[in-house]
Amino acid sequence: MARKRKPRNYQFLAKFTYFVPGVADMFILLAWLLAGALLGNLVTLPLALAFGQEAGMEYGMVVAYPLMFLPAMIYASVKSRGNSFTRSGLLLDSSHFSPLGGALCALFVILATLSAAFCSDAILSVMPEMPPFLEELLKSMTQGNIWINFLSVSIFAPFFEEWLCRGMVLRGLLGNKVKPVWAIVISAVFFAFIHLNPWQAVPAFLLGCLFGYVYYKTGSLKLTMLMHFANNTFSLVMSNIDAFKDVESWVEVLPGMRYWIIFAAAILLLVLIIQAFRKIPLDRTEGNLDPVKPLFED
Repeated sequence: MARKRKPRNYQFLAKFTYFVPGVADMFILLAWLLAGALLGNLVTLPLALAFGQEAGMEYGMVVAYPLMFLPAMIYASVKSRGNSFTRSGLLLDSSHFSPLGGALCALFVILATLSAAFCSDAILSVMPEMPPFLEELLKSMTQGNIWINFLSVSIFAPFFEEWLCRGMVLRGLLGNKVKPVWAIVISAVFFAFIHLNPWQAVPAFLLGCLFGYVYYKTGSLKLTMLMHFANNTFSLVMSNIDAFKDVESWVEVLPGMRYWIIFAAAILLLVLIIQAFRKIPLDRTEGNLDPVKPLFED
């Protein structure tokens, strides 16, 4: 007897194929996310008491971050399992890379992410100064134990946040026939909101729009995870180089016209890469998300 072909997806992500959230479901996911954040904070407290505040926060982040998303993931998995018998689904991860190819897409999205992050610095440079307590909190996430921070910032954050913001929210909006431009913007707003402060929310919104466009054109969650990884890892590395630890804006590093020349080059590169992704044809008007039939349908 022939073996049944496995879906083109990661086995873990396949658990959520048949859950294509509507607007009400997105509010439920947000509620579960907040419940998970509370659960994570409850776990962090005893670690802080056991290891001290600084070390406790570092170890606590490794434990608390997955816990924050766990309730939402359980909810989505249960809903997907229930829907799988009678409803169609959409894969969270597809591979619509032609005519560019996977390797070139990967290179382009890394360059586009770093370019967009550099450009967003211009907005941050004119915002009010970050409150000291928030500045210290963010520094603790990047300037402590680099390997623990790498696990939290470069591995957990790209995986879990992309699962939620692109794999759940954007896929749900596109799957429910929301106009693509609005679906991308709304998912970017959601991405900005979960950062809970304007100094991270502004670049998160801009990057979220870029991530969303790439997901819309390719259906690839692994590409948006790579983009998220590139952005966070670059920030983590720069925060651990002595010359850049206290730098708040690239304007301080690149004074005068040098900053604006690089800014213009970054904008140009970003535009050229977006134009390249426009060459990827759309299989469906709502984006290149591969549909999956119900389990009981022939």
